[in-house]
Amino acid sequence: MSTTSPNEPHDDSSHEGTIPKVVTGGFIEEQPQAAPTDDFYNDDDNSGELREYTGVFEGPEKTLEVCFRHKNGTVPLPNDVELDGRTGLRRLSRDDLDRICARARCTILSSVSNKFLDAYVLSESSLFVYPYMLVLKTCGTTTLLRCIALLIDFGRKLGLEIDWVGYSRKNFNFPGDQAFPHQSFHQELDYLHSHKNLCERLDGSGYTLGPVTSDHWFVFVADQTIRSRALESDTDRVLNIMMFDIDEDVANLFFYDNYEKKKGESKEEETKRISDEQTVKSGISALCPGAIFDPRAFEPCGYSMNAILFHSYSTIHITPESGSSYCSFETNQKVGSYKSLISNVIRTFRPKRFVMTLMADEAGLHQVKENPLTSSGEASKIVVAAPRAVAESTGANQMMYKRSTLASIKVEDDCCCTMGNWVLKPDLTPEQIRRASKSRGMSVA
Repeated sequence: MSTTSPNEPHDDSSHEGTIPKVVTGGFIEEQPQAAPTDDFYNDDDNSGELREYTGVFEGPEKTLEVCFRHKNGTVPLPNDVELDGRTGLRRLSRDDLDRICARARCTILSSVSNKFLDAYVLSESSLFVYPYMLVLKTCGTTTLLRCIALLIDFGRKLGLEIDWVGYSRKNFNFPGDQAFPHQSFHQELDYLHSHKNLCERLDGSGYTLGPVTSDHWFVFVADQTIRSRALESDTDRVLNIMMFDIDEDVANLFFYDNYEKKKGESKEEETKRISDEQTVKSGISALCPGAIFDPRAFEPCGYSMNAILFHSYSTIHITPESGSSYCSFETNQKVGSYKSLISNVIRTFRPKRFVMTLMADEAGLHQVKENPLTSSGEASKIVVAAPRAVAESTGANQMMYKRSTLASIKVEDDCCCTMGNWVLKPDLTPEQIRRASKSRGMSVA
């Protein structure tokens, strides 16, 4: 994920339905957006107008999850399975996947597979394909929603129909840089409700979680699930940690030119070696033990990684520029507790603040014995080891993060969404941190 340094971020909730325009006089003038013409809906392959680079980059990703089922309750026919055992969406060709990504304005760079799923590293984040579920994450100014109609059409040709659709993102730092239909959440909802190929199939609703004056989370869900059917998504849950201002020493590991060039090495060999070195030196390799890794280092800076283990995926995307660094970690691992995982992720990147979200159906949520997002008091604090520079300058060997906001909602029939903000508390004494870590066993409870 190649990026450049953004300026100070701002919230887009006050600009919903408008395009900000910079004018003289030191303030932002808001102008109503023109209503989209039919060409916007009929020509999704063009993905809207191309936008020149503005000097800032939108790190937090847009995420689309689409689940399918067989039409009319039919079971897979013998010709629904390829010779290698692939079924459903995994039968989509590389040309089909390239076309889906082209609508979102991104490209496939590499892939790994196992018995259960295919994982693709993209120029702008990641794609995961299961037999009956597809997850697509894109960052920057990608046009993610413009691939839905094509995806539905591909599913129809495979004998599949829509079962569940979820779209989510954090509020944009630079909403004015986005292309249609992503210039506001209202515009995204209007697109889904107005597109002639989508409006009848995606009868869903949009929601906002968290404070509109700070980091918040937009969610759209269209649920057409037939509850008596059991697919791999029936106990689905996804944890996402979006980290801002990661530790400078960690960020420096993801600059391509910080690694030596070797004579006789091809560009492909060099990129693979540096990608592997970044994965190990940063500690990312320890976050997903036993998984198949597919890392990618970018020039001049940036990093993406997919890891798959049985049915689950984990993915990391990093933009390391000083003053505006960002890292995301997402996984659909079905574990009974996220305590250790969250602690390990935060300890690896040591951000100044982070946003954590959890989306799960009720069955999946009940399988989580310890929910890190809903603990109260001391149990909601996160304590991790401090980097050496901090320990030497402050005498504190640990760092403590305090939850500042929490929001949750149950949408559609059984989709539970929870979002919280955590902030590093740099002014605490070692004794205060010691008491917090002792009450919580050094992790989230």
